[in-house]
Amino acid sequence: MGNYVTLVKDILSEYAKFPPSHGQIQSQLIFDDDNENYQLMFIGWDIDRRVHSIVIHIRLINSKIWIEWDGTPEGVALKFLKHGVPREDIVLGFQPPEMRQYTEFAVA
Repeated sequence: MGNYVTLVKDILSEYAKFPPSHGQIQSQLIFDDDNENYQLMFIGWDIDRRVHSIVIHIRLINSKIWIEWDGTPEGVALKFLKHGVPREDIVLGFQPPEMRQYTEFAVA
């Protein structure tokens, strides 16, 4: 497993402590170590509306953190930067490949 596995799990676990304050919604952590694929989901009910959504999806590819989806207001990439991960080790996978060169992060 990559060298960022523990950090990814710790950050997702921290986010999981704070599910939405409304509705009957639970945080669900999905850690697939074999494929280095990690997610935080919200699952439950908000009044009569079903909630089943991915909040954060991260994959570790070639020793880099690929943020495939980020549904946080502040951006999970900032959490990784605060923990000392260099920008060149973070890929905003939710950005189109041709646009990644304009971000402050790795292209791939």
